[in-house]
Amino acid sequence: MDNNEFLLRYGCNPHQTPARIYTQGNRLPITVINGDPGYINLLDALNSWQLVKELKQALKLPAAASFKHVSPAGAAVGIALSEQLRQAYFVDQDLELSLLSSAYARARGSDRVSSFGDWVALSDIVDVATAQLLRPEVSDGVIAPGYQPEALKILKQKRRGNYIIVEIDADYEPVELETREVFGIRFEQQRNHIIPNIEHLQKIVTRNQELPNSAKRDLLVGMIALKYTQSNSVCLVVDGQVIGMGAGQQSRIGCTRIAIEKAQQWYLRQHPKVLQLPLRTDLKRPDRDNAIIQYLRSDLTSSEERLWSQAFIKIPDRLSVMQKQQWLVSFGGSALCSDGYIPFRDNVDVAYSNGVKYIIQPGGSLRDKDIIAACDEYGMTMVFSELRLFHH
Repeated sequence: MDNNEFLLRYGCNPHQTPARIYTQGNRLPITVINGDPGYINLLDALNSWQLVKELKQALKLPAAASFKHVSPAGAAVGIALSEQLRQAYFVDQDLELSLLSSAYARARGSDRVSSFGDWVALSDIVDVATAQLLRPEVSDGVIAPGYQPEALKILKQKRRGNYIIVEIDADYEPVELETREVFGIRFEQQRNHIIPNIEHLQKIVTRNQELPNSAKRDLLVGMIALKYTQSNSVCLVVDGQVIGMGAGQQSRIGCTRIAIEKAQQWYLRQHPKVLQLPLRTDLKRPDRDNAIIQYLRSDLTSSEERLWSQAFIKIPDRLSVMQKQQWLVSFGGSALCSDGYIPFRDNVDVAYSNGVKYIIQPGGSLRDKDIIAACDEYGMTMVFSELRLFHH
């Protein structure tokens, strides 16, 4: 096999053979250190790598992403975790975290159910702290620009030695024109080389012009995450991490509602009663994560309820609707990012009622004035980036 070609077991599905990745004459910028990646693995790897690389370039912080089916379940930059988040993310209180491992904990912790069996991307050379966090998680593989020897040793033990570990040339830049083939017809376009940056945050269109540095950071995290998310897409960001991703919906309000529902779950998982749930200590991580999400639901069938109750040493009292509402009222200051223009004010209404303070969108809708007026009603800050970020 040439160094510009890598043969795959199959394509998107087992019946799609043969399959490969290759370049035209140039050497592949990736090296498979361990495991046997598939077609979807490498789609996730290459998309997620671009995301974390651009986060690092834009914000000068280590970055991580948890990818599933060519969209991020979570993405974050390296900001230290609070004790509350350590507990909610099941990070050992005694483990000394690097900024890279903090970024990974945030990316994985955003939506742990969706991150089950994910692909991980890391912007920096993987250190031992990050490898230790990744080791017990159910994950298909990882891509990074390098690995410390001890970190590599840890990761090679995952999945009975079959964990997929890919190293990428951090300096690799693709050609300007990208091509793909659909139904025997070739598409060609200039690749989306624009990295969202501070220049895209200048056009504040609301009466409220407040945009602190923390909000600027969160808006850039969201925009870069959306750039590598299947469109339509909307995400919520707080404290440098995506906490709710609504991807691939046909309506913008559908994206917004999904993103908010995930963000609510993320915040409810930090409720004191959730942090103190009497979970069985022998539960596997996926079972534990599912038990927590089911604890927050109120629509379990009797069969689900019976199985769910087995996850606990003692069956806990559920949070009431009032307790949930009282907790969620304390959540605020998040940023909502949209990859396309917001066509109707219902997106703003539902965003405001769920703690969103800052919005960024390209602008350009016939109803822009209505959208701005809705933000002004609520005292929100909205930025027109004038940059659409569709990804398919």
